[in-house]
Amino acid sequence: MKTNYLKKTARWLEAALHPSYRIMAAEHSLPSRHLKRKVKIRVLQPPAGAHRQGELPALYLNDGQDLEALDLLFTLQRLYRKGKIAPFILVAVHAGDRMQEYGTMGRPDYKKRGSRAGAYASFLTSELLPFLESRYPLQGSPAGRSIAGFSLGGLSAFDLAWHHPALFHQVGVFSGSLWWRSTPFEESRPDAGRIVQDYVEAAAHCPPLRFWLQAGTADETSDRNGNGVIDAIDDTLDLMRALQSLGCPAHSLRYVEVSGGEHRPETWGQVMPDFLQWAFPKRATKA
Repeated sequence: MKTNYLKKTARWLEAALHPSYRIMAAEHSLPSRHLKRKVKIRVLQPPAGAHRQGELPALYLNDGQDLEALDLLFTLQRLYRKGKIAPFILVAVHAGDRMQEYGTMGRPDYKKRGSRAGAYASFLTSELLPFLESRYPLQGSPAGRSIAGFSLGGLSAFDLAWHHPALFHQVGVFSGSLWWRSTPFEESRPDAGRIVQDYVEAAAHCPPLRFWLQAGTADETSDRNGNGVIDAIDDTLDLMRALQSLGCPAHSLRYVEVSGGEHRPETWGQVMPDFLQWAFPKRATKA
């Protein structure tokens, strides 16, 4: 473990200090009246070697405290150096009480977890976005905003995007906690009560969003309905089917299944390039 940590630290420093593709980083501590705490924010701007003039899109990332575990700075530097992604600004939002601040707005689960998801949404939409868009060259439009997260943070990202399509254009869900339930497990109805799947299935139409969803074959071992597929994959595929049934266009949906992928930052960091190239594709320039 120590050797792995040292390797990641060395790669992080290499990415941070590379003269041509140095990621420009800044930190903020933003007092939130909605969360009643200070929220740590890290902002990563594209390197000068990949920068273009004008306003840039943004990716708002839940669980921003995991940047090092994701090896994300090195990934960004490599993708920029190889011309694989268009420039964007990454906003890493450090988590507080994940079990209460992440979840589904106005719909705590049956154990009352996620009770402050609405407060987190209010912080993000009414405090964080205005704060950053007044200080950085951000597009400040739905087309210029993406949101993503991991596990509970992925559940939160989906819920935020779904309920704010006038603010966000695309969402990334890494091993999302899509098991989030309004009722306790019942053996006779093993898949009933899943909050996200239920509200998507009940929707009248597909919002103008793009969806990227990922699950790993080793995310867990539970198989509550006994169909031979782990719940993490079942829940994600059921959500994909609900989106398709709602009429979401095929080009707006992407599902990535990672063989051997585990419920940990190492897996999410490995699949991160797929998400970033999907979310911020490098556009061909006209001659």
